[in-house]
Amino acid sequence: MSVEISVLVPSHFRPLRLRWLLNALAEQTIDRSRWEVIVGHDGGAETAALLASHPLAAAGVLHAAAGETGAGTPGSNRNGAFRLAQAPVVVFTDDDCFPPPDWLERVLAAVARHPGAVIQGPVFSDPAEAAMLRSRYPRTQQFTEVPRVWAECANIVYPRAAVSEVDGLREGVLCGEDTDLCLRVRALGVPYVGDESIWTHHAVDEGGLRDALRGTLRWRYLVPLIHRHPELRVQLFLGVFWRAAHFWLLVALAATPVLLDGGWRTAAALVPWLLWACCRPLRGGGVRGALRHLSELPGYALIDLVELLVLLRASVLERSLLL
Repeated sequence: MSVEISVLVPSHFRPLRLRWLLNALAEQTIDRSRWEVIVGHDGGAETAALLASHPLAAAGVLHAAAGETGAGTPGSNRNGAFRLAQAPVVVFTDDDCFPPPDWLERVLAAVARHPGAVIQGPVFSDPAEAAMLRSRYPRTQQFTEVPRVWAECANIVYPRAAVSEVDGLREGVLCGEDTDLCLRVRALGVPYVGDESIWTHHAVDEGGLRDALRGTLRWRYLVPLIHRHPELRVQLFLGVFWRAAHFWLLVALAATPVLLDGGWRTAAALVPWLLWACCRPLRGGGVRGALRHLSELPGYALIDLVELLVLLRASVLERSLLL
């Protein structure tokens, strides 16, 4: 029997998270003859050993596409997996996702409801790791309203023929390759829909300021994305700012010299950014949570500032403004 759906996973040095994903896939309710999972990775010997020894490999369900150790990007790892796909439908997810047991059953039902379409499902933070959302600067992914213009590959279905027609995902970038893929596929006339029934979970990583600042470097790839697809500018604040917080931080920075000269009335310029920052989720309840939240505001200001500088530098190089 030919497989009906191929699950494609990129992996980059996260063998434990990958094992948990594979374990979740091993619990899927549909017969294993109907699906396969292919992991494209650049994680070296440890990841290769996991993929060779996992029970899904012995069952003939799990396959691997190994690239040069440490040299992969999300796009190249996804493409490596895609090239081995046999099914007419592929579903992309990430190595730090954790689907429910009936995920693939729901995916196939969604494909039957929306034949030939790109289908995005919701992503929720893993409730088993909810406590880590109270850490400083946690990292996760969560969205409930689908489809999203950004077409994140954490939980999205494509007709394999459409991905082949556009030659797969862009490689050599660390973000935006999923959005770019969806826009190029949609340009072929392929419908793009959301289906709330095919939800999955995403890991929560306990963050820190250093990790958050290091993570800002990948946003430089947003500039060429917007340059290639100017229609995305309608999603930006004032058509230029990736996030509204960046605009209000610039306003606050512009007001700082006046504040230092004693112009206290211009303190109003600081209010919009502070309001945005204070509306972020509290790290716990009560007075302690509020005080901890306030203590994190300088860190969020620094993160926003570094993001601005990263985007500004990329804008100069690309000759396309995004802040």
